[in-house]
Amino acid sequence: MTDATLTKTIFINAAPERVWTYLVEPDKLARWFHESDKMLDAGQDYALLRENKDKPDPKMCWGRVLVSEPPHRLVYTFTHAFLGGHETEVAWQLEEAFGGTKLTLVHSGFEAFTGDVFDMLTSHDKGWDQHFTRLRVVAS
Repeated sequence: MTDATLTKTIFINAAPERVWTYLVEPDKLARWFHESDKMLDAGQDYALLRENKDKPDPKMCWGRVLVSEPPHRLVYTFTHAFLGGHETEVAWQLEEAFGGTKLTLVHSGFEAFTGDVFDMLTSHDKGWDQHFTRLRVVAS
């Protein structure tokens, strides 16, 4: 079986401490990804909210924060309606790099998805690219 893990690395012209805030603070998450219903802290369930919160279920994505080691490592479970309840895992690694931050995302757990794994991988691959483009701008 082929590994069904997405790994992406970008460089951001800001210190890891600043970039970290864009991964965990609700108002800053909203600027590049989706607003969170709360700060992303270890052991906490979270929900990322739709822009239109008037829908019956305002949750876009949700999960549980497994690890929070500011400003270096964040790991959480991640699912949404299109995953049909299947949980994946998102892990962020932040490293100081030449006055900025090397940010690596590892999004794993797709291989156990019961639907079209390739379609789900390509959809998330494109989505993370779009979100990363915005993150570079707002966090720098």
